[in-house]
Amino acid sequence: MLVHEIINHGHDDDIAIVDEGRRITYAQLKQCIKKYRNRLYALGIRQGDRVGIFSRNSTEFIYSYFAAASLGAINVPINFQLSLPETAYILKNAGVEHLLTYEPLKFEENFSITQHDIATFAEEISPEAPALPDDFADNNPCAIIYTSGTTGNPKGAVLSHKNLVHNAWQCSVFKCRRDCKVLCVLPMYHCFGWTCTVLNTFYRGAELHVMRVFKPKDMVDMVRDQEITDVIIVPSIFKLVTALAKPEDFKSVRFAMSGGTTLPDKIVNEFTKKFGMPVAEGYGLSEASPCVFLTTHGEERQGSCGKQLDGEEIRIVDENGNDVPQGEVGEVLVRGGQVMLGYWKNPQATAETIDADGWLHTGDVGKVDADGYYYIVNRIKEMIISMGENIYPREVEEVVYKFNGIKDAAVIGVDDKLRGQVGACFYEVQEGATVDVRELKKFLQKNLALYKVPREFHRLNEIPRTSTGKISKRKILEDYLATKGGE
Repeated sequence: MLVHEIINHGHDDDIAIVDEGRRITYAQLKQCIKKYRNRLYALGIRQGDRVGIFSRNSTEFIYSYFAAASLGAINVPINFQLSLPETAYILKNAGVEHLLTYEPLKFEENFSITQHDIATFAEEISPEAPALPDDFADNNPCAIIYTSGTTGNPKGAVLSHKNLVHNAWQCSVFKCRRDCKVLCVLPMYHCFGWTCTVLNTFYRGAELHVMRVFKPKDMVDMVRDQEITDVIIVPSIFKLVTALAKPEDFKSVRFAMSGGTTLPDKIVNEFTKKFGMPVAEGYGLSEASPCVFLTTHGEERQGSCGKQLDGEEIRIVDENGNDVPQGEVGEVLVRGGQVMLGYWKNPQATAETIDADGWLHTGDVGKVDADGYYYIVNRIKEMIISMGENIYPREVEEVVYKFNGIKDAAVIGVDDKLRGQVGACFYEVQEGATVDVRELKKFLQKNLALYKVPREFHRLNEIPRTSTGKISKRKILEDYLATKGGE
């Protein structure tokens, strides 16, 4: 099965999407995708071409994505919170010539790209586009998901039709049915939101309720008024809506799931106590489309991100690549139909992530108990997860170093009650120079997505280093925590 064929699981007269008052049936969804498909083809989009989507959650995002996929083109969904330089890098790296967006982006003069209004894109009637060739296989690329790299520039995880359909099939553990109403508040550009809400919903022939902009009160109102049954969100949203909603607001909800980052017990306990239902957790990464572990509805176990899914293999290994005994920690490896094809035009990074036997090295430390429940214990990588968004310190540090007067810098993730984690920037100033923190923040806000800008800034007289000359983030964090403990 190809990604765009998933919608065939829905009954034509059933509602597929509810979006700001619009109620679109599965039959209407197919017709609108066809119009977008014809328009893309008329623009010259062919198999293998990359199509950029820079948009908030919307029905039009779905039309665009499925239309491009049905032509054999490759979708490049982009985080709309990124700065213009970050967006331009992705578009250039992927070789995108056409960008569908809800508002024109004003790039520098040396970069031009054809932009289209995603909302009115199919108003111009175009000739019927031909069908895909019969030999178009499901191992062809469908999307490139850019994930920030530890070396500065983001890498594009190439996901095939098979990867995405396989992962949507694995979401069967949610037990979503045709009569379910699934909330889509997680951004569609994000692999977690796209697979677990959009693809999973259509795979079951269920009803998707689109929320374009997250506002806690609006979400509570939507869940109550639309009688939402499935809520799939990140920990920070759980915290906000638990404080705001009344028990009766969530009486229609049958399944609540958290992903994106570790879910603190305190948030689970507060939610469960108030609404009388457990919270399922999942774990994954973009390179796995993204789900690796998911919790079966009705079999939730607090602290665990679920069990091994059908159609995948899991290993937990030590630093030498040997399997560790049950209950002991090690790096999580996964092999299966959801594992990406590789990184776009980056064979070296691909080889470093997927070994010769096809095992994806997640870079995360986990363990499994006697009942087969998995737990993510720590992250090997330095990645910071804030409000469900991935932040890679090296990428932020590269921008910090460009600011006049900065000698050395280190960005480290620190705990935050609302966001889970935030970045803290520790810096050393060049001799004779001065650094105005307010100006530094403005500089970072201009060159980075706002969620990547550190929340804290700490000037150090000297950045500590290891015996080999590397910046010692461990020492910086130890000193920071000691200071915080003494407040």
